[in-house]
Amino acid sequence: MPKLTIDGVEVEVADGSTVLQACEDAGAEVPRFCYHDRLSIAGNCRMCLVEMEKSPKPIASCAMPAGEGMVIHTNTPEVKKAREGVMEFLLINHPLDCPICDQGGECDLQDQSMAYGRHFTRFNEHKRAVKDKDVGPLVETIMTRCIHCTRCIRFADEIAGVEEFGAVFRGEHMEIGTYVEKAVSSELSGNMIDLCPVGALTSKPYAFTARSWELRKTESVDAHDAVGSNIRIDGRGGEVMRIVPRLHEDVNEEWISDKSRFAYDGLRKRRLDRCYVRRNGKLEEASWQQAFDAVSKALSGLRGDQIAAIAGDLADCESMTALKDLMTGLGSANIDCRQDGAKLGGSRCGYLFNSTIAGIEESDAMLIVGADPRWEAPLVNARIRKRWRQGGLKVGFIGAHRDLTYPVNNLGVGPKTLGQVAAGEHDFTSVLERSERPMLILGPGAVARTDGAGVLSAARTIAEKYTMVREDWNGFNILHRAASRVGGLDLGFVPGAAGRDVSGILASAESGAVKFVWLLGADEIDMMPLSKTFTVYQGHHGDAGAAAADVVLPGAAYTEKNATYVNLEGRVQRAYRAIYPPGDAREDWTILRAFSDEVARTLPYDTLDSLRGRMVEIAPTFSGVDKIAPAVWDNFGEPGEMSGEAFAGSVENFYLTDVIARASDTMAKCSSQFVARNQKKTGTNG
Repeated sequence: MPKLTIDGVEVEVADGSTVLQACEDAGAEVPRFCYHDRLSIAGNCRMCLVEMEKSPKPIASCAMPAGEGMVIHTNTPEVKKAREGVMEFLLINHPLDCPICDQGGECDLQDQSMAYGRHFTRFNEHKRAVKDKDVGPLVETIMTRCIHCTRCIRFADEIAGVEEFGAVFRGEHMEIGTYVEKAVSSELSGNMIDLCPVGALTSKPYAFTARSWELRKTESVDAHDAVGSNIRIDGRGGEVMRIVPRLHEDVNEEWISDKSRFAYDGLRKRRLDRCYVRRNGKLEEASWQQAFDAVSKALSGLRGDQIAAIAGDLADCESMTALKDLMTGLGSANIDCRQDGAKLGGSRCGYLFNSTIAGIEESDAMLIVGADPRWEAPLVNARIRKRWRQGGLKVGFIGAHRDLTYPVNNLGVGPKTLGQVAAGEHDFTSVLERSERPMLILGPGAVARTDGAGVLSAARTIAEKYTMVREDWNGFNILHRAASRVGGLDLGFVPGAAGRDVSGILASAESGAVKFVWLLGADEIDMMPLSKTFTVYQGHHGDAGAAAADVVLPGAAYTEKNATYVNLEGRVQRAYRAIYPPGDAREDWTILRAFSDEVARTLPYDTLDSLRGRMVEIAPTFSGVDKIAPAVWDNFGEPGEMSGEAFAGSVENFYLTDVIARASDTMAKCSSQFVARNQKKTGTNG
């Protein structure tokens, strides 16, 4: 490990570090535009110049490896003059349009020109102009502002894995954009907005709507998938104006998916802001008391086995706890949080992403079964690509062919291939046997089937046979796509003794055996079987569930409540209220608590803290926020016959997977441009 002296301070840095990183370790501030910790070094902007003793001229610290005995000065007159010169060159063609630029107030160029630039320029020539590029419905381009840092190019190539961005021409005529004018087809494209140090790439949906200093910032977590990406919600008044990523090295690093970032406009549309009761076949507005009276009347005289509840993919842990306790009080064991019918539950190790998201970087062999991580969990897919780029990772894939942005060995399409691997009869088994830290990722397309328990058992056999599970490593992973799933399973929101699962509830509702169903934001099920039952829908959007309901109770979206979510690796995280729910809508657990009084099944908690205490009673893992409690390896799955049907991805359209996204105009444009057009071109359905 080399030792350097930086501004009189001696520091020791890791092998392979750059001078810029050494300066940061020493507490010296070095400006930069092109350098980024997670991207390859380009050395384009030269803003990071520092003085090194025995060097005839200033060096670019981002591109200079730290060496033993180097003596670096970051604040000499020569360095100051060099940085002023660089800044003067960068501003030659940059337009003076800060007052109308959406980057204003958050612009690296603004900040660094104030701190390191001159207050005048010696260039009086006409500024060049560059035609704006159309790169899709998400990213706005004002390319005259571009300073050619190439961060966007490197992100698209290295992180997103879509080689669609690049530079053409040279020198002053250089332009950055897509090689052939088209939209950037990546689920992570919005991250280029954050990376751009100037206003060349900005958010198209957010354009000209607010200034950064007007916004109230709330740290929270995303609920559009099971990754639990850390986000910051920026609101003004009663409206979410934008959503941006928040750094969490172990979960999403500093990226979020485009759905997490841009679907927020769906929070304003198709909202349920008052109660409704169906009268004479038509939903009519009602007060809370009228709605509760209608539900109480429908429950009157029913036995527990005639009552059921289903929790949706966006449900928070507090509301599932309250609904479970209410159903227990009513004598019903017919509860389920697995809308897709996944054969998961019981042993915790059998439904977690046990290796953790960050643990992907430690694996050297991977078997992906019935999963489409690019659409089901884009940040997990980005982490796999990151590991692949480091070298030495071999990936086997069983399922429908999909471009995952990294090369895979397509082993087969269905359970037959899985059985061959489990029996040691496939060539890929030699890769798993030689691997030091093998990993298996089982997707929802594999377990949400009639033979899902058998598939799960075969996957467990593979994990045990190829030493994926040992004291220092657990490479058995379930890839979820619903934010509520792991939390619901931890809380035991699954059928009790003699209880029915989702398919059983729907079948019994159709036959008349179940006469009352409570839907907690459940919209991704077939509503036709519920036509004969009394259905209560509690949620925040007028989607399939509300249309089928006899009573609608307006709840709060994930941006409008203090709530707990558990991500796919079992990490307990808290979401915080950024804005208040519209109209008469209320936080979901408070609705259930209030209704429990109406039916004389009063829930034993009146505050959020006491409710969370109840959650800890059910599952002690809820006591540690932002912590992962490793699961003890146990028996799960049921050995049995597996069908010959090929595994299919669980997501047909990445941009329209939940009620918020389906209400979003921005997601509708993305669906039309990226999914519908591609399906029409290829003749496929997903």
